[in-house]
Parts: sequence; C-alpha cells; structure tokens
Amino acid sequence: MRYALVWFKRDLRWQDHAALAQASKNGPVRCIYAIEPELWLQPDCALQHFEFIRESLSELDSYLRAQGGCLEIHTGEITEILTRIREEAPFSELYSHEETGNGFTYARDLKVASWCQTHQVTWNEFAQFGVVRRLKNRDLWKKEWERHMSLPVQKTASLTFWNKPSPQSLVVLAPEHLRHNPPLRQHGGRSLALATLRNFLNARSIGYRGGISSPLTAPDACSRISVYLTYGCISMREVVQATRVHLEQLPPQARRHRAGLTAFISRLYWHCHFIQKLESEPEIEWRNMHRGYDNLREQDFSQEHFDALKEARTGWPMVDACVRMLRETGWLNFRMRAMLVSVAAYPLWLHWRPVGEWLATQFLDYEPGIHWSQMQMQSGTTGINTTRVYNPIKQAQDQDPKGIFVRSWLPAMRNVPDSWIFEPWKMPANLQQASTERSKTVIAIPVVDLALATRESKDKLHALRQTQAVRVGKEAVVDKHASRKTLRQPLKGKSAKFVPKQQLGFNF
Repeated sequence: MRYALVWFKRDLRWQDHAALAQASKNGPVRCIYAIEPELWLQPDCALQHFEFIRESLSELDSYLRAQGGCLEIHTGEITEILTRIREEAPFSELYSHEETGNGFTYARDLKVASWCQTHQVTWNEFAQFGVVRRLKNRDLWKKEWERHMSLPVQKTASLTFWNKPSPQSLVVLAPEHLRHNPPLRQHGGRSLALATLRNFLNARSIGYRGGISSPLTAPDACSRISVYLTYGCISMREVVQATRVHLEQLPPQARRHRAGLTAFISRLYWHCHFIQKLESEPEIEWRNMHRGYDNLREQDFSQEHFDALKEARTGWPMVDACVRMLRETGWLNFRMRAMLVSVAAYPLWLHWRPVGEWLATQFLDYEPGIHWSQMQMQSGTTGINTTRVYNPIKQAQDQDPKGIFVRSWLPAMRNVPDSWIFEPWKMPANLQQASTERSKTVIAIPVVDLALATRESKDKLHALRQTQAVRVGKEAVVDKHASRKTLRQPLKGKSAKFVPKQQLGFNF
C-alpha cells in the first residue's frame, strides 16, 4: 500500500501540524517517533526532557488511535530506522517539521537529507516557528514572521493509516543513564498546553506586566507555555492568533489586561527572533558569536566556582535560592535566569559553554536557539549587546524585598533577621551563631568578593572591546544577527519601531 511517512520530532501535536495535514491529503499515513540513543548522550539532555516527551507522546498516540492508527516508536539511528521501514514497506514521501535544535540534530538532519537523496525519497519539511531556513537577509525576516503567523491554522483532515494499530499500548522507556527529573516540573501533553494557555489569556495575563520579573509573582504571571512550545504540543501560530483574538475582544477599559497581552505578543516575536540566530549560524552553540572574544574566559575557568554555583552554595542567597527552585521545578523566570548567567560570567568568571550545558539540563523548556544566544548575550561575547551585569544583592532587594522567596528555598535563611537576609555573612558573630544553632546550617561566605570580582571582570571585557580585532568584527555580527525592527503590538500587520532599553529576549 502506498503511504506517506510522517516523522514527529519536537512537534508533538496533531492540530496545526503542517507535515501531518499535508501528508494526510495524499492518502494513508504512517506516523513514527525515533528515540535516538546518541541524542540522549548529548550534554544538554536530562531525564526531565525525556519524561515530558514521553507524556506528550502518550497523548499523541491516544489521539491517533482514536482515528484508527497509532504512533510507532522506533529506537536507533534515524537513517537506519528509515532503511528498515523502507525495506518492510517502501515509501517515497517523508514529512516532518524543520528543526532548529542542537548540534546533534543539525548533523542528523543533514544525514537524513543525504539518505533521502540516495533512496529517491522526497523529504517535505515545514516551518515549525517563524524561523526562515536559508535566510539571505535579516531585513526581510519580520515580514516573513508576520506572514507565517497570519496563515490559517491547519486542521488535520480525517486520517487514514497504512495499517491497523498494534493492540499493545505505547511503551517508551528512558535511557538508564539519564538523570534529573524535578519533582515539581510541568507535565507534557497537548491538553495541558491548551489549558495553560486558556488560563493565562483569561486571567493570569492581567499580572504579566510588572509580575514577570520577581520569582515570587512570575510563576503565575508568566504564561508557562514555553515548554509546550519547545516540544510542539501547541504551535506558535496557535498561540499568536489566540492571543490576538483575546486582545481584540477585551474592552478598552481593560488597560492592564491589554497591556499584559500586548507585551506577551512582543515576546512571542522575540522567541522566534532568537531561534533565527542559531538557524543562521549553528556554530554559536559552541563558539563565540564574535570571534574576537575567543580565549576571554577559557584559560581562567574555575571548577571550584562552577561547583559552588551548581550546588547552590555561592553564598549569595538570591542566587542559591534560584538554583534550588530550578532544581526542584525545572523552571525559573527570565530575569532570574539572566542573573544566574551574569553571576557565572562576571564575578565567577566562568565560560558560557559549560554553564550553558548545565543550565540546559536544568531548564525543562530548554530551547537551543534561545538558550545559546542568551548565554552569549549575558556573557558579553556577541559583540553587539550592552554589557548586562546583574548584582544578586540588588536583585534580591528589588525582587524579593522581604526575603520571602529566599527563605522559602533556603532553610538556613529562615532564622536570619530581615536586615541581614541578603548579606548574612555580614551579621555579627553572635547573630550568626544563633542562626546556625537554630537552623543547624552554617551561613555560607560568598566564594568571591562580589564588588571586586565584578569590577575586575568588567575591566577585562571592556579592555578587549577596545581592541581593533573586536571593533572590526562587530559589523559582520550586526549584519547577520541584529534585529531591524521590533514589534510592540503586531496586530493586523501594524507595528511600531522601538528599541527596548534592555531587551531580555523573551519571558514566558
């Protein structure tokens, strides 16, 4: 029987799924998902990612079974899987979404393209986000983003399948070596994605502006759909269009609600803007965007400082509390993510690559395109962005003035008086002893002098920026990666030119 093979990757949904919709128009389909052992050996992978995918696959399989088919799970290297399937039942059409993933998936897709050419299989790929493959000029990007988001949401027609589904239920086993599955993480599946979006649009988005910066309010004020976009449980187009519709229906007097949704739309735009950077230059996952910054931090890497950061014992309460929250939930609001990277890059003077690999395993919503651009931006190696240095003591004072967040994640801080909560190492000896006796935990001393270490690191970075090599290379980075126009309210094709004072990329 002639059929089309649909390869699911990070697009675990059935509605607005261009590959499935187009394949179904041409006759029977066969749906597969590949568990690739080599992919799960990459340093940016964690058990929480796999388990979220497993939960999403289970719901996808249930939907396909209700239509008379199923999702086949294959394990192995993808071209070997395709060869086995073709030998079992020949096919001439492969359908999937384009993927802007890590270095492994980039190399993997090149192999698939070569395999398809060798075996005379037509590979039909479709855009997953507002990301343009083989983009020639950034000047055209905004228009393409708006065109993609304005297209009608694709409804999957009635499906027919190449054969009857297996009577056995879906079994997806995680590789034994994977670790880290936070007990309080979000769970996968399209139904949860839709419910989370509805809840945000109807209620939580009222607090979006003004609520997304503090780790106290951000868990509710943020949309929390980032992970569902990462694994494609819902499409970006669905989110953009649903948000626009909801915004248009709000009365003019609902100013706070309208402001929240407008800000949210702008961050959906920036989401794709940053992924486009990795699509256009995959090498920024492992090398500096501006090569003039090579060897800036590599020679001075301190494993002691890195271990202190990962183990939440830097001595700065806000930093350590954020690491604890991230460890338990798999999520942290963007300002606190930026603060963690800033602390790693400046006072701790750590290179962004190993820090980025660690954080990738901690973020459930790890999106390579956003992640590596942001790691470099916050570390000062793009060559085109203003130096962003977050003082963890000031951030604590601004975002957690009463120490509620710090005390909730750091038991040792619960007996520390308010006046010392953000700099407990400065407490008089008698207060430190009393606090230690009550909490049975020693107050940590910062691993470095914050003011001194920050000043020295900024001096090193700024000195390098004045060199001829860095100045000469800046123009090329601007041409390839810098935004041309940004959208404050991209409604019905209308937009306003603006440059935010401190664009943080995205914050869901």
